Amino acid sequence: MKNKVDRREFMARAGQIGLGALAGHFLPVEMLWGREAGAKIPTGPGLDPRLTWTKAPCRFCGVGCGVMVGTKAGKVKAVAGDELSPVNRGLLCIKGYSLPAILYGEDRLLYLQIRATNGKLRRATWEEALDLVAAKYKETLEKHGPNAVGIYGSGQWTISDGYVASKWFRAGMGSNNVEANARLCMSSAVTGFISNFGMDEPMGNYDDLEAADVLVLWGNNMAEMHPVLFSRILESRRQRPSVKIIEMGTRRTPTTDFADQFIGFTPNGDLALANAVARLIIEGGRYDKQFVEKHTVFRRGLEKIGYGLEDNFQFEDKPTPMTFDEYRAWLADYAPEKAAKPSGVPTETIRQLAEYYADPKVKVVSLWCMGMNQHVRGTWINNLVTNLHLLTGKISKPGNNPFSLTGQPSACGSVREVGTLCHRLPADMLVTNLEHRKIAAEIWGVPVEKIPPKPGYNTVEMFRALDRGDIRCLWIQVTNPMVTMPNLNRYRKAAEKEGRFIVVSDVYPTPTTEIADVLLPSAMWVERSGMFGNSERRTQHWAQAATPPGEAKPDVWQLMEVARRMGYGKLFAYGPDYEREIFQEYRKFTLGHGHDLASYDAYTKERGLRWPVVNGKETAYRYIEGQDPYV
Repeated sequence: MKNKVDRREFMARAGQIGLGALAGHFLPVEMLWGREAGAKIPTGPGLDPRLTWTKAPCRFCGVGCGVMVGTKAGKVKAVAGDELSPVNRGLLCIKGYSLPAILYGEDRLLYLQIRATNGKLRRATWEEALDLVAAKYKETLEKHGPNAVGIYGSGQWTISDGYVASKWFRAGMGSNNVEANARLCMSSAVTGFISNFGMDEPMGNYDDLEAADVLVLWGNNMAEMHPVLFSRILESRRQRPSVKIIEMGTRRTPTTDFADQFIGFTPNGDLALANAVARLIIEGGRYDKQFVEKHTVFRRGLEKIGYGLEDNFQFEDKPTPMTFDEYRAWLADYAPEKAAKPSGVPTETIRQLAEYYADPKVKVVSLWCMGMNQHVRGTWINNLVTNLHLLTGKISKPGNNPFSLTGQPSACGSVREVGTLCHRLPADMLVTNLEHRKIAAEIWGVPVEKIPPKPGYNTVEMFRALDRGDIRCLWIQVTNPMVTMPNLNRYRKAAEKEGRFIVVSDVYPTPTTEIADVLLPSAMWVERSGMFGNSERRTQHWAQAATPPGEAKPDVWQLMEVARRMGYGKLFAYGPDYEREIFQEYRKFTLGHGHDLASYDAYTKERGLRWPVVNGKETAYRYIEGQDPYV
């Protein structure tokens, strides 16, 4: 087998061995990399002593599996599941085993390129490229103002990448035009958790997968998309045959083959289904009255509320209070016989599903991903499923929780926690809140007036603004919007319009690199150090273990170098160990706000810690007295 493989050839091989990985079998790295790569994947507790081994989280999905990375002469030669990781306990899926090969494709971007006057990309130096990017951003600011610049990243940013991008824009250029592609996938989960609890991200964790009696998958093809976690569920059922897997969705998937029951519903029919289950729980007297009275309030959805004097009368969308009896009356239209038609679910199946949630002896975990989060009423269905857990008191307890899975390795850590969205600051703080802006201004050492109170453009509006000419200068990192955005023809043409300047940082050619005016090669995964935050609030660190090929550099380094050239060097006066300094500064946002992170050194030693981390102790379950320090 040749030492370098074409990515298409690699994907074909990966498909052939995918079933073996899904079943949890260890695969020799030669199948993915080649005999010349060296060591085999160890099947026992030891790791090949010919390689240098370091820990890292997988850089693919949001599960955050622990990986042992074997390197030699600056290259990744092998990977193995980290048996000390509490996430995957040594198991990896096909994505994890793909890590060595994905670094060394034949078409890896190795050098800098600038678009010449003839329209073609030519090779350039870092000095030339960075000077040009800085000049274009500075010129755009001077001519068009801070709303004309933007940056678009993703849940594949590291925590330091996202933090530096946000700091450069808000504290440097005075712009909130910071967005990430997680806006396209996780917004419903974010708004669902915040509207239900006032804080983002799940209260439970992966330990629930073994503690639950019934696992209800609301539109979530877990066998293919999160196979390591699904294998934990299957193992739990093997040990306890009474465990049930209920898959629900608008179509059958490979997960269906493993489920004890498949409940098919019509598109958007899950709204009526969830409300019908809630009605049965209440009408049957099966709700946890003590929990509901002590821990819940009831509010309607957002409504237009008028306030102010006649000459300054305004409307604002606010939730309005309602009583439990009013909520009960509102559910009257959702009798299972009536809900069967819009949901597409038979009456008896609705009753059966309600029984799982209602039975106080049955522990239930609700799991979902894009089936709910990319719903046309995504926030609503997030709220409604969480309501079932609140009504029954099956929440913040081992085996009893609503849990949102994520698709990118740091959609939680680098987007939701760092706040790389046009309206957010770190630790669930908002640019619209003056007190939050004061906290950010103090940490960043800038006047509070520097941080604009008005949110910037969200992801879709950002690309519309590029088309209109309201955004003139845009930097795209670790994402491929010319594939993932809707209405692609419009935005491709927008990027080519006169007066637009597009910077793209990437590791391989994509349709997005084709529109770049400046193309920068990036270091990938363990070619630099970093941190990710996974779905269960676990922050994980890795140290640089391999040498970036060619002239590739970390995204965070690229950002800081441009910011310094623009005159913002004081904001980024970090030394050679900048990853540590950036994290320790970012950590200040989290302390005392229920998002507390541990010290940098703690993460270098641990296999991740679930926030809030107070007095060196992680929090497994939030909102539980005696466990969550903020209760």
